[in-house]
Amino acid sequence: MKPHELFKQVDPAVVTELFTAFREEERDVYKSALASLAQSRKLRPVFIQKKPVPQQIAWMHKTLTLRGSDMVGENLLQVWFMKFQQPLLVKFCDGMGISHNGEGSVEGELPAELDVGKLKETVDALYAEFNPRVVSLYLHVFNMQRPGGWDSLAEVLSGDERVILGKEPETKDRQEAPGEAAPATERVAGTENGKDSESEPAQEVAGEAAPADEPRAVVEDGNGEADEGREG
Repeated sequence: MKPHELFKQVDPAVVTELFTAFREEERDVYKSALASLAQSRKLRPVFIQKKPVPQQIAWMHKTLTLRGSDMVGENLLQVWFMKFQQPLLVKFCDGMGISHNGEGSVEGELPAELDVGKLKETVDALYAEFNPRVVSLYLHVFNMQRPGGWDSLAEVLSGDERVILGKEPETKDRQEAPGEAAPATERVAGTENGKDSESEPAQEVAGEAAPADEPRAVVEDGNGEADEGREG
């Protein structure tokens, strides 16, 4: 599954958590992502920055569901897991016997195969301890770290009923109450079918800082050398 497909299916609350963490603790990453996504839609960053924060996040989420946003989306997911979900990464690496730096960043090469027995035990432990929506997202993101992924993990992603990105496992059999409307997908004001219908203001806000470079996920290997884009 590609990053834009993950962002289509993931619970919006998880995306809000992701961007809120960046905005509060890694502000440069937030600003850089906003600028990169705005430029990809041929909009000036200030046009999005003027919106209230919840609308900024909703707009960025909507844009991340587009195929052209895959690079930004993958980097954001990798950095978020490495910086803000370290206990989950450590639990997974320890369960699978993958060497890491103590914070969940893989040291050395990723394994060519994932032991089926260890994988089942580790996945069970993750779902028992962490937010199921975040666990499901992590399993998908980890499977992107190797071309073609891993067959054993692909089986989990396709066959384990818990791996549902948009809702928790216990809600799987929930029946809609009589007269209850099915939840609608959140729409971003002024967008339809992937196209922005809003018009930009003619003037930019004075004093806006130039956008930072696009965020990049960097993992330090055991020799202190940077390994870009890998997340354990």
